[in-house]
Amino acid sequence: MTQPSPPIVAQLTPPGRGAVATILVEGPGAMAAVRAHFRAAGGRPLEGVPADRLVFGRLGGEPGEEAVIRVRSDQAIEIHCHAGQAAPAMVRDLLVAQGCRPVTWQERTAAAEPDPLRAAALIALADARTERTAAILLDQYQGALGRAIRAVRESIEREGPAAAKEKIEALLARADVGLHLTQPWRIVVAGPPNVGKSSLINALVGYPRAIVDPRAGTTRDVISATTAVDGWPVEFSDTAGLRRTGEPLEEAGVELARQRLSAADRVVLVFDASRPWTRDEDALVAKWPGAMIVHNKIDLVGSAGVAEPGSPPGVATSALLGQGIESLFAVIGRRLVPDPPPEGAAVPFLPRQFQCLREVLSAVVVGNSSAAVKLLETIGGH
Repeated sequence: MTQPSPPIVAQLTPPGRGAVATILVEGPGAMAAVRAHFRAAGGRPLEGVPADRLVFGRLGGEPGEEAVIRVRSDQAIEIHCHAGQAAPAMVRDLLVAQGCRPVTWQERTAAAEPDPLRAAALIALADARTERTAAILLDQYQGALGRAIRAVRESIEREGPAAAKEKIEALLARADVGLHLTQPWRIVVAGPPNVGKSSLINALVGYPRAIVDPRAGTTRDVISATTAVDGWPVEFSDTAGLRRTGEPLEEAGVELARQRLSAADRVVLVFDASRPWTRDEDALVAKWPGAMIVHNKIDLVGSAGVAEPGSPPGVATSALLGQGIESLFAVIGRRLVPDPPPEGAAVPFLPRQFQCLREVLSAVVVGNSSAAVKLLETIGGH
């Protein structure tokens, strides 16, 4: 006879001082595992507690850890205790000693949700950085991506692989958005020394994150700050001024800036509007042709404007006075997501989903319907 699986124990809430931790014990034997270490304040046994009634007591040896028990059923019991590290760890250790199997909340979610796409979206929702990205993930949890995958499969089965090509390409086109629903876009702010990059970062995030100093070469490390632009999560990185220097420490900062630039999702090049345009600045623009251009320090220019002979168009700002910052936000937002997905749209959100869709596209291009359908099944589209 097959032995029943042991109950699981999973912490459903993140650790945090001053908060409450919720630990779920679920499966055959859950009641016995909790009862072995719980003493109700009124002495009442857990078996007689009505469903969803809260019971206060203590867990463990004297004096024990204060806890509130919620009995969902004989096979699902919630334990609410102090958060942090020590109390939840003690509770988990007691339950593991009773034969419970520890799992993460992600593992428990994946096991409890029969639709793997919905489970993945629910797990990703916990890492959404903004209301806008959370809303897109909620659409996927409510079935948007699953419906799109089923539509691709139906096109393959009813009309042939070529009919599905456009649908697959539409999903793949949303990779930049989908892969940044839980991770911020990395925007590196770069340019020559002493053009106001640090002041601009501070103006963009709304607080003094970067050190501001009138001396060139002050920023030698990469300093990052996270905010939201038009509802999209963004990490701005302030970098050392890009120039040739014989000072070893500053040169190390410049090299680090170049490394960050090569890994950036978007680049903002900042120049001093009060300085003449030079060949060195032309070289920076040529090296990062897709960068957003900012002409800072317009407060020093006066009524003459910021257009130096030969300089490229860009956003005119004064980080010191806050001028042009809203315009820069608008430009960044458009460059991040030129075509935002409409409400309810299907948006893949995991690297493995995009990899699978690329493989499906390759299969339909060569007319291999059976391979395409099997691949679709691996991301839950059935």
